[in-house]
Amino acid sequence: MPIEVRKPGLATTIQDAGRSGYYDVGIPPSGALDQFSFGVVNRLVGNDPGAGVLECVYMGPDLVFTEDAVVAVTGADMQPKVNGETRPLWESFAVAAGDVLTFGFCKNGARAYVAVGGGFDVPVVLGSRATYALGGLGGVGGRPLAAGDLLQVGPGGGATGRSLPEDLRPSLSKDVEVRVVMGLYDHVLTADSRENFLATTWTLTPVADRVGFRYKGAELATVDREPPFGAGQDPSNIVDAPYPIGSIQVPGGVEPIILHRDAVSGGGYMMVGTVISGDLDVVAQSAPNTRTRFVAVSLDEALAARRDYRNRGRRVAELLSRA
Repeated sequence: MPIEVRKPGLATTIQDAGRSGYYDVGIPPSGALDQFSFGVVNRLVGNDPGAGVLECVYMGPDLVFTEDAVVAVTGADMQPKVNGETRPLWESFAVAAGDVLTFGFCKNGARAYVAVGGGFDVPVVLGSRATYALGGLGGVGGRPLAAGDLLQVGPGGGATGRSLPEDLRPSLSKDVEVRVVMGLYDHVLTADSRENFLATTWTLTPVADRVGFRYKGAELATVDREPPFGAGQDPSNIVDAPYPIGSIQVPGGVEPIILHRDAVSGGGYMMVGTVISGDLDVVAQSAPNTRTRFVAVSLDEALAARRDYRNRGRRVAELLSRA
């Protein structure tokens, strides 16, 4: 059942849970930036939780269906419409052959996820259908969607009317708190700048994509030190180190950058902290001008937050499996 892409949206890609096991050779995991919304949208249409979906950034595509289908949309508040008539978010609904699915202007959040019963059927590359555009891997030719693309859908039906309760849906705000574990290189900052990093309300710039999210606010000072051999002369340089997903680098002491799921695996900038895994979805749904405060937590608190995040996902899975 091909679906025709009439308009591709701004930067729409096919994503899944991501490809693991290749970061050590420079291939990032990719996959949906908002893993919670991704997992829910598949369960709403009855797909395997790791099936391929569309990740739509700021602006959704126009899709023409050639056969009947079951569809769901989660994540950012981009109102889905079938032939101009609104359909609910966070709930599965029917689309008939010949129908056109479009989306309203993004009111809150940044990324919407679109699932079709059966999943988007593109080749599996290194164990995943996820698009990694910088490397030309996965998805449709390793790139965002283009007008005229025909998207194949795998076998499977799906049930309409499945809905995620309001209390389990994430809140989307222009003011967010993001929890971080400080280190490994926060000692390169002065004591005042470490405090200032946490005290500042940072503003997300338009430079916010699958590789990294850049913020503006205060300027952070580094301690006086002799640069280590091979690090370079910038005070924020270190000898090359691996970059965890969610790590925060501050090149030159200005504009912190949160590295996300398409980021490089290592480099020579200090990392002042790392966003905890349970808050990477919050970053993913941040649009430019989102006001962000970084909140330091301990490793134990980060692990507890991860357990809470996973328990929430299990609750959703159990709930929707009964729907």
